[in-house]
Amino acid sequence: MKFKVPHTLVLLFFLMIFALVLTWTIPSGEFQTELTEQSREMVVPGTFTEVDQKERLSPLSLFTVVPRALADAQGIIFFVLIIGGALAVVRETGAIDALLGKLINRYGDRPFLLLFFAMFAFAAASATLGMAEEYIPFAVILISVCVALRLDAITAIGTMVIGYGIGYGIALMNPFTLLVAQEVAELQPASGIEYRAILSVPFLAVGFHHVWSYARKVQRDPANSLMVGAVATPASKGQTTYPEMTRRHMGVLISTFAALVLLVFGIYQYAWYLVELGAMFFALAIVVGIISKLSMNETAKVFGKGASELTATALLIGFARSIALLLEDGEVLHTVVNALATPLSSVGAEFSAVGMLFIQSILNFFIPSGSGQAFVTMPLMAPIGDLVGVSRQISVLAFQFGDGLMNMIVPTNPVLMGILGLAGISYDRWFKFIAPLIVKLLILASIALVVAVWIGYS
Repeated sequence: MKFKVPHTLVLLFFLMIFALVLTWTIPSGEFQTELTEQSREMVVPGTFTEVDQKERLSPLSLFTVVPRALADAQGIIFFVLIIGGALAVVRETGAIDALLGKLINRYGDRPFLLLFFAMFAFAAASATLGMAEEYIPFAVILISVCVALRLDAITAIGTMVIGYGIGYGIALMNPFTLLVAQEVAELQPASGIEYRAILSVPFLAVGFHHVWSYARKVQRDPANSLMVGAVATPASKGQTTYPEMTRRHMGVLISTFAALVLLVFGIYQYAWYLVELGAMFFALAIVVGIISKLSMNETAKVFGKGASELTATALLIGFARSIALLLEDGEVLHTVVNALATPLSSVGAEFSAVGMLFIQSILNFFIPSGSGQAFVTMPLMAPIGDLVGVSRQISVLAFQFGDGLMNMIVPTNPVLMGILGLAGISYDRWFKFIAPLIVKLLILASIALVVAVWIGYS
């Protein structure tokens, strides 16, 4: 009988059980804390002491903690649902399909430019809007074009998934990962964007070089394709059309871009946060509906459907928050932090930052939800950074790299597996293609973290 990876909610529940057992088996402890000039609570290095546990947690805590955690994370949860609804309205207009179709139509005879602009578009949308599942329909279009250019499905999907993974890894203002992690780490939303923008250049260069090198080999000799012997799917044979760009589509795209500009301005000029950002995306949905001449009922239905598609994500956030709450209730969270910080503190700030990257990379196998992983790990990583001399901004950067880059390879990522399934690419063929790139990107990420320590990135 083959092993089947459990659903992410099941994995999180197992981690909740593990957290509860930890509260029974390891000593309670705490660090002294102090407020910074920005009124942020920071742990004081070297002040960890064991304390007597106030009360042993009951097994019933596994069930009572879930609604508590959902309530505790309500700001993030409702923000995610609003964004899901707004993006669904934008998708319903066909504007995104038309934009990608226009790129393909213009550069279809120049595969280098086509693949580059496609990867850049996927990376930009993921780094800003946090798009991921929305790419699945584009797989059919890209595969059809690549097959016509004597390329293969892996070239097409590589362009998409690598763009998406790097976009999440550098996350200029991704609301599902970056803003969540910075909120947990008590940082200004989207702060530190300048360094991440600079990093996008080498990361995209490495990612595109990997895809283009493979594409050229396949163009020279189709026998070099990793898809040789694979069963063809409708996506690789069928002809797929896409809508023409219209004035309404242009209006939708301009409105969406304007909303992004307003988001950046509001964050930096007026310190907007979840309430204001959620309100902006809600307004965007209404404006897009009006521009596209969707009726109020149609807009409402699409908005509700888009929000409902992220219900599972909302539950993942709640379950992930439950783990931290159990550790906090059992007064062992600081004990875990101290245990993780002890080996990192002995190797210096640079190696500590790299160590955080690999911890996050491993955890992404078990918690592929970026938002969920932020709630599980950042309560630990932020204070660890305080102890070992790594700024909280660097701790968040390590989280981004570990989450985003590993999204391209972990088989527990539902978006990845959905795209591969649609394209007819078995996981073992995909692993052969993507594994060398993951190694290169992890090395590049390690260098970026070391440089961040040297320049005092905060």
